[in-house]
Amino acid sequence: MNTYFDNSGTSFPKPLQVGEAIAKYLSNGGGTYGRAAYGRAYEATVLVEECRDKLAELMGVSDSSLVSFTANSTTAINTIIKGLSLRGKRVLVSPLEHNAVMRPLKFLEEMEGIALEILHAHPDGMVDVEALKLIHRSNIGLVVINHQSNVSGVVQPIADICRWAAEIPVLVDGSQSVGHFPLNLDQWEVDYFAFTGHKGLLGPTGIGGFYARTPERLRPLIHGGTGSASDSFEMPDSMPDKFQAGTPNIVGVVGLLAALKNAPQPLISSADLQNGIQFTASLKGFKVLCASPGHEQGSAFSFTHERLSPSQLARELYDKYGIEVRSGLHCAPAAHRFYLTFPQGTTRIALSPYHLPADLDFLYGALEEIAGRF
Repeated sequence: MNTYFDNSGTSFPKPLQVGEAIAKYLSNGGGTYGRAAYGRAYEATVLVEECRDKLAELMGVSDSSLVSFTANSTTAINTIIKGLSLRGKRVLVSPLEHNAVMRPLKFLEEMEGIALEILHAHPDGMVDVEALKLIHRSNIGLVVINHQSNVSGVVQPIADICRWAAEIPVLVDGSQSVGHFPLNLDQWEVDYFAFTGHKGLLGPTGIGGFYARTPERLRPLIHGGTGSASDSFEMPDSMPDKFQAGTPNIVGVVGLLAALKNAPQPLISSADLQNGIQFTASLKGFKVLCASPGHEQGSAFSFTHERLSPSQLARELYDKYGIEVRSGLHCAPAAHRFYLTFPQGTTRIALSPYHLPADLDFLYGALEEIAGRF
């Protein structure tokens, strides 16, 4: 029985091949990336570039050199937000942004005088595409969209938003979406897309990155050695070296590559998930945060209970049923203010491809028992 439902925090289990690939690299290879021509260094470089190619294919990106590795999506988002020239500009954000977005933007609000504006959204948090047409477009430097909410699982209409934005750069926070459903960044004309490896991609922690359709607009956040253009004190303009100063987390890349090659197909259908959400919403005392009918629902949703706090509910699930969930604000106070669940937050369920229908039945049975007791 898989009772781990905190996959929006980090995925578990990982494919067995992830640990095996990491152990093999550390014991038999261990070479650095792009710094030498001897065997083990060449082999490590091949692995890194293979992972980059697979990520580009997964994200619908034709030029894999536009994908840069970072430690996580937070580092990627900071690289993009602080790398653009946003001083005195307007920055538009969805109401569901994570602190990985809001904290660097608040920093720029104080240091560079940017003006933050919240996009109008439907009650479930999906951006109102029709309302975008009413926005005055002058002096907008950036639009930031959380692709899939880590609180409600609402999936935003990225293609429609990018079509409206046109020449205005759009940064998509794909931390929760990548690995869960098809992406086509080239077709959607996304300018910047940040991702992490340890959630939907089923890789290890400490590895992530970003795609930049127009890297020439960005200043590097980190400066240092790249193994290329070593005769110059300036960072190279070539991609991906421009944003990859220092030796990358090759262990993380190797593990992520193994995850990409061995990720299972989900066994829970969207219909199964919707039925479960509707069942939870029908339970006495429960209120569910999710996508409204007709809007796209991702792999996570959350709920509150009229008598139990989110932490009490999470504790009840763990102590009596061994079910692991996350409660609280999920590092997304903006989203919880929008949903009127601030400051207590919610209790969140987040699925992985390893969940079986029987696992969901066990979860919903536990919730039903809790509803009956309280």
